[in-house]
Amino acid sequence: MRLNKRMAELKMCSRREADEWIANGWVKVNGKPAEMGVKVTPSDRIEIDKAAKGQQANQVTILINKPIGYVSAQAEDGHEPAVSLFTPQNRWVDDNARFFFHPNQLRGLAPCGRLDIDSIGLLVMTQDGRIARQLIGEDSVMEKEYLVRVAYHGLGQPAPTGQLVRMDDDDPVTTNVQAVFPPAMLARLRHGLSLDGQPLKPARVEW
Repeated sequence: MRLNKRMAELKMCSRREADEWIANGWVKVNGKPAEMGVKVTPSDRIEIDKAAKGQQANQVTILINKPIGYVSAQAEDGHEPAVSLFTPQNRWVDDNARFFFHPNQLRGLAPCGRLDIDSIGLLVMTQDGRIARQLIGEDSVMEKEYLVRVAYHGLGQPAPTGQLVRMDDDDPVTTNVQAVFPPAMLARLRHGLSLDGQPLKPARVEW
């Protein structure tokens, strides 16, 4: 496989970081400087220069309890991104990390998962591709939990296309929704939905 993919697989860094390190001459394969795009086998020995490890050690990961009204990533429709809340004044008083706040810590911060503008809760933003891979990578096994309020609008059974069909426009049920929500629909929420044409992984859904 390509060297950058192998390095990410070994949790050395992200693929993007690997490309940067290779370009800087910080990576050796079997004792020789690596070239961009080179392919390796599991038996090949990969060495990382101290300069790369030093750069990686300065990367930050920031946790925030995102409030309503902020978007997770880029500003949109006049709404502020969550990164605008990362200021010295907003830093948790009991944070014992050795880093002092510096504007460089805001560069290249990527959200590891997203929360809608009307959602509140934990948002993880990091400069470290290894952490992003653990949280949202294809092989991630990290559990994520969401608590939502639901209203039942009298949805019927799935149509042949797999889409839900609205049966009426009655006032939605907002209290004791569990009593009227069809068990088959709850089962479908657990496994059976798709997004952008791709089936979603099974989930645990409970009241």
